[in-house]
Amino acid sequence: MVKAEEGLSLEPQHELRFKEPFTDVVTINLKLSNPTDRNVCFKVKTTAPCRYCVRPNSAIIDAGTSINVSVMLQPFDYDPNEKSKRKFMV
Repeated sequence: MVKAEEGLSLEPQHELRFKEPFTDVVTINLKLSNPTDRNVCFKVKTTAPCRYCVRPNSAIIDAGTSINVSVMLQPFDYDPNEKSKRKFMV
């Protein structure tokens, strides 16, 4: 669990998992919570900006509130042999 003075907490905490079919846009939500007593701003970056669309990709989260961020995986040809090592930074 994140201590209040550390800022944002993320849900899911470590990994985003997208489910098939990958021939259409696949969307999952990332919940960002601000447990502090101050407003916190965030920005989401990725190692594959052409493959993912993030909305909103930056914003201010008021003290004690949370926001849902949509992460959309763009359609692509799935290769089961490819190990995805894409990363996101919040």
